[in-house]
Amino acid sequence: MLYNLIMAGRLESHLKEACSLSGAAWAALVERKGGQWTSRASYRLTKPAMQRLMQYLSQDSVDAWMATALKGTSSRSAPISETARLMGRRLYIYPLADGARAILVGADQQSAAALRTWRLIADLIASAKEWGSKSPPPLLSADFPYNDRARALNQVLARFVQAARPNGAWLGIRRGDALDILTQWNASALEGLSLPLEVNPILRRLNRTLVDIVVFKDQAEWEALPHPLKKAGVNYWMCLPLVVGQRLIGAVGLWGEADLSITEAGELSELAQSVSPLVEIALTFREMSGYLRRFAMLNEFSLTISSAQNLDQIARRVFGLLTRAFNTDLIALYLPSSDGRLVREFGYRDGKLTSSVSTLLGHSVLPFLDGRILRVNDAAPDFHPLHAGARSALMVPLRHRDQIVGLLSLESVHPEAFSTYDEHLLLVIASHLASLAEYGRLREEAEGRARNLGLIHEVVQQVIGLSDKQEVAQVTADLLAQYFAYELAAVVLVGEDGRPSVFGLGGAGAALVRDLWRAEAGIPGHVLLSGESVLVNETDQDRRYQALPGWQAGSQMCVALKDGDRVLGLINVESGRRNAFTHNDLMALESLAGVLAAVVSSADQYHRLQETIHQLRAAQVELRARMASQQEAERRLVQAAKLAAVGEMAAGVAHELNNPLTTVTGFAELLLEQTPQDAPYRADVEMILREARRARSVVRRLLDFARQGERTRARADLNEIVRDVLALTERLIQTSGVLLSLRLEEGLPWVSVDINQMKQVFLNLIHNALQAMPTGGEMEIQTASQSKDDRGWVTIAVKDTGMGIAPEHKERIFEPFFTTKGEKGGTGLGLSVTYGIVSDHGGTIEVESQPGAGSIFTVWLPV
Repeated sequence: MLYNLIMAGRLESHLKEACSLSGAAWAALVERKGGQWTSRASYRLTKPAMQRLMQYLSQDSVDAWMATALKGTSSRSAPISETARLMGRRLYIYPLADGARAILVGADQQSAAALRTWRLIADLIASAKEWGSKSPPPLLSADFPYNDRARALNQVLARFVQAARPNGAWLGIRRGDALDILTQWNASALEGLSLPLEVNPILRRLNRTLVDIVVFKDQAEWEALPHPLKKAGVNYWMCLPLVVGQRLIGAVGLWGEADLSITEAGELSELAQSVSPLVEIALTFREMSGYLRRFAMLNEFSLTISSAQNLDQIARRVFGLLTRAFNTDLIALYLPSSDGRLVREFGYRDGKLTSSVSTLLGHSVLPFLDGRILRVNDAAPDFHPLHAGARSALMVPLRHRDQIVGLLSLESVHPEAFSTYDEHLLLVIASHLASLAEYGRLREEAEGRARNLGLIHEVVQQVIGLSDKQEVAQVTADLLAQYFAYELAAVVLVGEDGRPSVFGLGGAGAALVRDLWRAEAGIPGHVLLSGESVLVNETDQDRRYQALPGWQAGSQMCVALKDGDRVLGLINVESGRRNAFTHNDLMALESLAGVLAAVVSSADQYHRLQETIHQLRAAQVELRARMASQQEAERRLVQAAKLAAVGEMAAGVAHELNNPLTTVTGFAELLLEQTPQDAPYRADVEMILREARRARSVVRRLLDFARQGERTRARADLNEIVRDVLALTERLIQTSGVLLSLRLEEGLPWVSVDINQMKQVFLNLIHNALQAMPTGGEMEIQTASQSKDDRGWVTIAVKDTGMGIAPEHKERIFEPFFTTKGEKGGTGLGLSVTYGIVSDHGGTIEVESQPGAGSIFTVWLPV
């Protein structure tokens, strides 16, 4: 009877706790006996409400639905009829494993976390019945702290110590692939220890078999225990798994002097089975409480963060909330500058908020600014934490209008420190923080720029009219130290040789370093070489910084004075404090450097302009002379090619025809004088004399063609020009063993050409074709009218079956003096002159050729 009273009180406590966590309107434990439903415990149900519930359950449809649910193991829900007058729109049923009892819950809607909570409550109540008539263990006392994990685990371990009376004990909870020892008895050195499950063979067997393990001192496995047992007299070590379903949620380790009996081991095993659901509930309640606490923290975040006035206040309040919510102080906020050169970092050092500005390039946070959400629960070999010693991390980008404006990073020295709930919560915080951070950054930049522009205006007013470079450098350095409160300001100008030649030093540190400061060394030397701006807020962490005797800077900025890509000098400012400069300070110094560069370069601009004009005029005169020279060279090339081609052809014709023609003409004249007028063969002699004289006329015309004449263009029929050229070359074609095929289109449109130049073109093409067929072949000459580019054209194609042109020579055949004839006497001018004549007539010449298959030269002339 006493046990039943205690259990009734505990049931109401369970129902109350679960309703608080899940947001349910009411809950009741009901039991079906003899076809009737009775209530065993309830929460938030008055007597009238309980009567209405029993009447509602007695309805046939509801009773049938309930009876069916009891036969299963999963939860169900159905709408509650308005006539029942019960709070909540839906009725949820969670059957117990005994098949006779169930938990009823009234609520509007239950989340997945709430469903899991009620399922655990059902398992807890079902396991409590297994004690039967035995005395309930102390664990089931009314003050069992479900939402206080440390206290709950201490009570569980105390029950095992009471039952086994060991020399020492511990209780570990599984986190990933390890057991974290969260509480101990008489073994303080083990608390907080993490035991990997897969590394130790005993724990690996425990994880895979889920059965009790007992190791005695005289067994070989004794040396493989997962932790040392330094106390003398220990004879056994026992490990009891805590299992829910088929999941290992934790383990209890015991060791002592007296040997365990089978009965004692069995009771410990039953105790482990009984407490496993309770431990799971305690852990779940702890997780749910933390989950709700963090959501409550969002309300606090909205109230406190939104009232912050600047980035420092925002960071300080955010870090305070995150430290309490996530139990870690390894928190960092990174905000890159708008131009992506610098990054502002907020963090904790010795419990205090710190802020610094560093160069983004090469910074350790740069790989994490790619927009990914990163959750690492056990540091992998390729993971490089931002805080030394961190084993888990949660990094969430700050997005503002689809742009990455920062990164919020949480790290912990413990593995498995962050869950999916933590990730979702941090995403919500980051979404609000992004807007606040971007607004704060823009406001600080606007205020800083306005302040700096006013100071820059004061400096420029006093420098703009100066013409002496030494005076410009010194005045600027003094004004920088005066208006911007820099402890050391240096302005350096370089000479024509690119080496520093003018120095100006200002500020309190100028007297200390005046004879020691060098622009070629340290960070200034780097800026002179690269032309890049540099901001260093921790000089002792930058290997480029070089300290001087009597002066140690904590922060340094250096920007180049540039005219295009040319470095004219630099501005260097230093402070004895760390983190003295911001992105706004760098932008202000770069703005001043732009103005100062204009002042410095103005004295040289007129000289450079005059020098440029002189060079342009000289180039113009030289270009005109080259154009005239080129025109004269082209004219000479045309004439030289004509003389070369005609001379070579004339030599052959003279050799073949002159001597025979002289003999034939002379004897024909003698014979004709001696032949009577009525002789029958006189007509034949006259024909011989006439043809011999015609051949001599051909030679004369060839020689006349070789002479220089005026260039005149006239409308002409290209077919006639082709026939005239063939009259000159017909004998040479026949003696070369070449078969000629002539395909001239009738009615060909006339073109405006220089007839002699066109004859030169065709003569060169035919001559080249014959040279390409030294052992004979076939030549085809074809004319046609065609249309291209909305214009009328006449084409003349000369095709041969000769050696063809090598691919590497094809692009050069029209170059002057390029020839492949070697010692055979080619001048390399024929095709070059041909190309020039055709181009001068507004036409083009195309070539198609394959080695061993011949070539086709096609001339296009406009109608």
